[in-house]
Amino acid sequence: MTDIPATLPETDTDARARRNVLVLVGAQAFLGAQMPMIFTIGGLAGQGMTRGTAIACLATLPISMIVFGSMTTAPWMSPLMQQRGRRFGFFVGATAGAIGAAVAALGLYVGSFLILLTGSYLTGIYMSAQGFYRFAATDTASESYRPKAISYVMAGGLVSALFGPQLNKLVQDAFVIPFLGSYLAVIGLNLFGMLLFFGLDLPKGTRGTVPNPNAPRPRNRGEILRDPKVIVAIIVGMVSYALMNLVMTSTPLAIVGCGFTKGNAADVVSAHVVAMFLPSFFTGHLIARFGTQRIMFIGLVILLGAGLVALSGVTLANFFGALVLLGVGWNFGFIGATTMLSGTHEPHERGLVQGLNDMIVFGMVTVASLASGGLMNCSGGSPVQGWDMVNLAMAPMLVLAGGALIWLAMKDRQTA
Repeated sequence: MTDIPATLPETDTDARARRNVLVLVGAQAFLGAQMPMIFTIGGLAGQGMTRGTAIACLATLPISMIVFGSMTTAPWMSPLMQQRGRRFGFFVGATAGAIGAAVAALGLYVGSFLILLTGSYLTGIYMSAQGFYRFAATDTASESYRPKAISYVMAGGLVSALFGPQLNKLVQDAFVIPFLGSYLAVIGLNLFGMLLFFGLDLPKGTRGTVPNPNAPRPRNRGEILRDPKVIVAIIVGMVSYALMNLVMTSTPLAIVGCGFTKGNAADVVSAHVVAMFLPSFFTGHLIARFGTQRIMFIGLVILLGAGLVALSGVTLANFFGALVLLGVGWNFGFIGATTMLSGTHEPHERGLVQGLNDMIVFGMVTVASLASGGLMNCSGGSPVQGWDMVNLAMAPMLVLAGGALIWLAMKDRQTA
């Protein structure tokens, strides 16, 4: 696996980039706390509302709807940011997050699974906007600072990993209706967190500007998808995120199903999210030193290790070990894929390329989250059998991503 590490010195313009990174780290830490909260309670809330019904296999559908919302939002959110600016798009996302949590809370209050799903879909709009924090970090960064900027912003998730699940423990049983307090707390996170975006100093959007007739023509989707690095970046990002979601979505159901408590489930998810973001403090440096493709490949190997640990037993230690490895593998694979993608397009192609990437990535994540509930609840006679099927399902996607990286390495060697 060979590619060229970024070894150029950081430029003076990175002072502006560092300021934006600081704001985005804060947004990732505070606003991002809602995601581990909702991903912890979504499947459990769905299971409580569907238990004993014909749709029991769809217990994780609230989580799937969040990811589906993100997938369908990305194709218009990215061009919106290109036209109106990142800040405007981030405000839209946080507003949708607050409304989505309010609608989901209403669904729990009246006992309507459909209303809960509607609120989950709106939450997906926030999730899509949050996904562009990592790209916004590169808008004012030099080539050498780019992987570090992405890593630092992703590292903000470490605070959300600690803050979100612990906040959830405090509020999830605050009312007679389980998890109602969690969704009410998410409303507050969005309303207060969006104030951070006033601190961003990013390029303004293109709305109202006169097009430059001499500007290069943006590539169309077909031309973009013929770029080998774009293809591989999308595949590895898609597989890393989909497998993380596949396993993590079922984890609370598996833990509770194996006789442990909801508090145990929250602790495991918290450890997982810490593992997702803690490596971000050095992932960018590793990419700069060893190259993007090597780090992506290591990420896939770690994801394989997570599946093997999960399949070796259902003790609490197994759950913690598997989910920690899952988080680290996601971090290496996803940050590596984001870094590779950020170097494949010009600024005038940003809206199209980044929107296309996130649409494909979260499309597969949607499929994975849907499959997670079915595999967990309907593929065996016990929670243990369902959990085994979830982890066995990782294998074909790991083969796909590993094969794509090997193909790119061979292509680079031939070109050299």
